[in-house]
Amino acid sequence: MTTTPVSIDAAHWEARFAELVKKHGIPGAQLGILRIGADGAEDELFTTATGVLHAGTGQPATPDSVFQIGSVSKVWTATVVMQLVDEGRFALDTPVVEIIPELALRDPEVTKTVTVWHLLTHTSGIDGDVFTDTGRGDDALEKYVAQLDEASQNHPLGATWSYCNSGFSLLGRIIEVTTGQTWDAAMKERLFAPLGLTHTTTLPEEAMVFGHAMGHLKGGDDPQVAPVWGLPRSVGPAGLITSRPEDVLAFARMHLTGGLAEDGTRVLSEASVAAMADYQTECPEKILLGDSWGLGWFRCDWNGHRAIGHDGNTIGQAAFLRLLPEAGLAVSMNTNIGSAIPLYQELYEEIFAALAGVHLPTPFELPTEPVEVDVTPFLGSYSRESVLEEVYVEDGKTWMRTTVSGPVAEASGGAEPETHELIPVGEALFAVKPDKSEAYYPVRFYALPTGEEYIHFGARATPKKPA
Repeated sequence: MTTTPVSIDAAHWEARFAELVKKHGIPGAQLGILRIGADGAEDELFTTATGVLHAGTGQPATPDSVFQIGSVSKVWTATVVMQLVDEGRFALDTPVVEIIPELALRDPEVTKTVTVWHLLTHTSGIDGDVFTDTGRGDDALEKYVAQLDEASQNHPLGATWSYCNSGFSLLGRIIEVTTGQTWDAAMKERLFAPLGLTHTTTLPEEAMVFGHAMGHLKGGDDPQVAPVWGLPRSVGPAGLITSRPEDVLAFARMHLTGGLAEDGTRVLSEASVAAMADYQTECPEKILLGDSWGLGWFRCDWNGHRAIGHDGNTIGQAAFLRLLPEAGLAVSMNTNIGSAIPLYQELYEEIFAALAGVHLPTPFELPTEPVEVDVTPFLGSYSRESVLEEVYVEDGKTWMRTTVSGPVAEASGGAEPETHELIPVGEALFAVKPDKSEAYYPVRFYALPTGEEYIHFGARATPKKPA
């Protein structure tokens, strides 16, 4: 890391951001960079925007427009959960059923033993992609949790890691039961207000008072606007916060300063801030997001430097937040395209290299020379509630056919199966380029210590069906 920090060159990053957003064919985007002032110096804060909020209307994006930050919301929900832990309302190892006595999951044993920690670390095994629309009322989360007895158990409790949206809706309900408020009201009172956020909301009618981004399924010269604006209220705690970079960076700042808002208000204890960033559990696939998980945050090894962060993907919008605590540096980017990983990789590598002398890992790419892997053990069908993955050999190549069903398929424009070649990268590791993506994604095959076989793709663990 450089000893003398380089100042944020606003003119350079404004021009470079506009150039890269255009290069990657993204309709509109926002960028924010924050560096905490050392030894009492003022913070450096830079924000910019480029492109349009909606390809159909041409409304320009500005730094004060609001975009959906998607699953970056999970870290915000986790922060309020940790406030309640600080207050002694419950502990990380408290069984959820002690807080929500009426909880009934499909597996009665999991109902009794799943804890707050399991939910925060995505290790509960509850099917993660349950997007049931339970209406717009203040009882949306209560109704959602009442239907979790229908969700499958993808893996044994605590046995592996699989990204779990439904677990965060359940955490939102824990916040409601504990505080006596809706999740939306609790977020405002406990987080948005103390942090002084003026452009951060949880409900669409609140976002509408600002210039707001519409999602796009496709960018470039022929952009395709998403069929709907947002996800149902029942998944709010997992991904419905709408914000701007300045507000997202005020949240990040609190995590970089041991739990303090800019005016000195204590929002979270130092111990809880540290626990959220500390190692909690391993990720079976360490390329797509992070190598391990904290409480809410994922954890990245950037060539020996520890970063934390979260991504967010809603219907046609993608957000990225990264913090490099050792440098007091945070970067927030919001886009109105379904996939923006190549832009993230190129831009964040430049920013963190220039401002902290730290380089991101090499992007996941195809090997320069073909790799020979015996695919026989991996062939077969893998399924969870809303997804079927079929791995097979045809014409001497290995293929993966993905069939998505349910509300997610409907919201994103249909349930046509996607079939793509699986290209060997290493032992039990393959690369695939999904539709609507410029980037290759890792596909990892692995087995639990107890022998059950899984495929890990898109941050989800999917069990193999018996032959």
